[in-house]
Amino acid sequence: MTTTFKGRSILSGNCQGEALVSHGGFNTLASYQTAVVLRSKKASCSDQNNVDLYKKVMTDKILCLPQTIGSTTGGLVIMTMCDIGNQPKAMLFSKPIDSLAAAGVILSDIWLEKRIIVVDSLGEDFLNAVKTGEAVSIAEDGTVTIA
Repeated sequence: MTTTFKGRSILSGNCQGEALVSHGGFNTLASYQTAVVLRSKKASCSDQNNVDLYKKVMTDKILCLPQTIGSTTGGLVIMTMCDIGNQPKAMLFSKPIDSLAAAGVILSDIWLEKRIIVVDSLGEDFLNAVKTGEAVSIAEDGTVTIA
């Protein structure tokens, strides 16, 4: 059975991948800190406070989350992940995207020419429906399908 949700496309694109779900706020710095310091080719979540993601590989996954939280370095951390080449394929937000994540993904797209597909405002039902490991497809118009 497939389930479809429609959100607002922030950085459009078509992609498919594996969902990685966080039900709490995603602390960008805490989650990517070890990968940034070690300049790892695969980023495993280093945020011990995120029980959904801790120690799970985030590279090339479709991150499903409510919003990002944390310090103002969040956008820079996203850009660094894009620069290293271990960013997620997409970020799907149940809530409207926050300014820190928006800055990071938009500047990465413009300055580094590395796009993370971003859809926001998918709703709480989306975050309750999607499970880690499920196949997710994203269409350019912001339609997200969970297989």
